[in-house]
Amino acid sequence: MSPRSLRTATPKIIVGMSGGVDSSVAAAFLKRAGFNVVGVFMKFWLARRSLGEGGTGYNRCCSGDAEKRAREVANILGIPFYVLNFKKEFKKKVVDYFLSEYRAGRTPNPCVVCNKEIKFGLLLEKALALDADFVATGHYAQLGMSNKLLRAKDKEKDQSYFLWMLNQRQLKHILFPVGQYAKTEVRQLAKEFKLPVSETAESQEVCFIQKTTDEFLSRYIKEKPGKIIDVNGKVLGQHQGLHLYTIGQRKGIGLAGGPYWVAGKDLKKNILIVTKNEKDLYKKELTFKNVNWLSGKLPEFPLKVKAKVRYRSKSASATVYKNNRIVFDRPQRAITPGQSVVFYQGDELLGGGVID
Repeated sequence: MSPRSLRTATPKIIVGMSGGVDSSVAAAFLKRAGFNVVGVFMKFWLARRSLGEGGTGYNRCCSGDAEKRAREVANILGIPFYVLNFKKEFKKKVVDYFLSEYRAGRTPNPCVVCNKEIKFGLLLEKALALDADFVATGHYAQLGMSNKLLRAKDKEKDQSYFLWMLNQRQLKHILFPVGQYAKTEVRQLAKEFKLPVSETAESQEVCFIQKTTDEFLSRYIKEKPGKIIDVNGKVLGQHQGLHLYTIGQRKGIGLAGGPYWVAGKDLKKNILIVTKNEKDLYKKELTFKNVNWLSGKLPEFPLKVKAKVRYRSKSASATVYKNNRIVFDRPQRAITPGQSVVFYQGDELLGGGVID
């Protein structure tokens, strides 16, 4: 592993340490390779806990246990360790965005914004101000020549989808040390490094959501009941707020005689549209906004790509047009406003946008 474009004989690398296995092994790799490694633990905004529960607040990424594990790993590796308080910035940039999108009837992807604004925004700026050469994290992604962002070796764990908002200035100062390894290999390496994190649990949900998204939203967004209609306009019942539903959802609609799926939302009329025919969820095209091309240059259109409309969806052949429109070769299920559509050619992440 040799960090790119080194400015000094021994590059200074700040590692964002979460207390998990991936960032811990990333720090261990860099320390073993002889770099000047500094561990940093970021404190984010804490959601108030559910009624009846003790404690000051909840955020899985920066719990007391996570900080303790990260500090312990730093001690084992013999690297300096600091804690940075990003609570205010995280609340403004990530949580407020998350809530405002749901209020507008969309389904946002907060991890994409956190990567751009916090982990590779605020942390990177602080790192560069401290004369660091790079910021490293435990993300599963790889960097190629000319700062190209590539999928990870472990395609099941690949996190490049969440990194489409990054730019060239950021990419030239980023390292992903575990991106060339499978998750099973990373856990084994943690054991070899004698780090007490080899069996830490996988994180699945949004970090500031303790239970479910609906439960979190119900504490910050007021209910706004409205009609539920089918695709033919027939009134079937009442919903409690469009923010509680997402395109393609089947559970929790509360209608008898189903199954029903959420097919759309009429935001102006506060109407939820459902269907009994799952085929109504499939569409061949979409428009997107807030587009970002990682190269910093507009590609030539029309552009043939493999595209993903959500993290866990399969890449699908499609054509991107210059008016921020993409047409798929085959219809895609439950294209959801607010989610990210991300474009690849081979393993290279070209860019992405937010689905309109």
